[in-house]
Amino acid sequence: MRIKSIGGEFGLIQMIRRKPRNRNVLVGIGDDAAVVRPGKKLLVLTTDLLVEDDHFSLKWSTPKQIGAKAMEVNVSDVAAMNALPLYALVSVCLKKNSGVEFVQGLYRGIYSVAGKYDIDVIGGDFTHGKKVAINITMVGEAAGRLCLRSNAKAGDYIFVSGKIGHSTAGLELLRKKVRGFKRIKKRHLLPRAQLRKALRIGKIANAMEDVSDGLASEVKNICSESRKGAEIFLERVPISKEVKRAAKAVGKKAIDFALFGGEDFELVFTASRKNRKKAEKLGTLVGRITKGRKIYLVENGKKRLLKKAGYDHFT
Repeated sequence: MRIKSIGGEFGLIQMIRRKPRNRNVLVGIGDDAAVVRPGKKLLVLTTDLLVEDDHFSLKWSTPKQIGAKAMEVNVSDVAAMNALPLYALVSVCLKKNSGVEFVQGLYRGIYSVAGKYDIDVIGGDFTHGKKVAINITMVGEAAGRLCLRSNAKAGDYIFVSGKIGHSTAGLELLRKKVRGFKRIKKRHLLPRAQLRKALRIGKIANAMEDVSDGLASEVKNICSESRKGAEIFLERVPISKEVKRAAKAVGKKAIDFALFGGEDFELVFTASRKNRKKAEKLGTLVGRITKGRKIYLVENGKKRLLKKAGYDHFT
């Protein structure tokens, strides 16, 4: 019997998505985090699962780095909603040969990030398996108005909060055992959420999302939820000289790291023309939202249709 393909991560999400029955669920499946209103406050909830040999490798990641990364990626999702992280539930799958030192190192990383953002770790679970996996569920509280993926407007400009491509460049360097490039490798091993930036951006942005799967993927997500199209100006995408050198060292294109890589955890956001000057102080203008549903890459005045997005676990 032929097994039907899942159709990529986006297709999988659409397959399982259902409209919430409870009217206090303001945002369900389809954004960086869910939003519920149990009382007067808006709570933001997210979860991320990191699996050995997919999101991290024990060949080059220390237990502390793995724990810290697991926390940072969840903080990043909360931040992208314009919210403050408050609580975390941590569940860990350990291998039979995982020792006390591994667990202690993992939780040193978890608690180092929790301390930085004033997050309380309030529970979780343990199990065992063939690979190490860590899943964190994080609860936050809206810091102001929500910046949903569905809020982009035609005519909005698209911005990115910082230079991107570092994490994928670092991963390629590690995979190919290229010497040097310590700073770029560290950007992969120890990513940082952009919470302070997010809280500033949240005051003027319409839509916002963190760069977890590459700029192309994040723009596609925003367009899908907002039912809009976009143009991405390739010459404007902010890429550091270090990333360009790293790309050359591994025989790849730096622009591909930025568009289709991920785990930079900078922020992609849209802002109206009225807020353009304010937005330019918080990020680099890299495109615009259009009325149509298609997304184009623009280079040297020429447009071509975006045919793929960023990293996808199921393609």
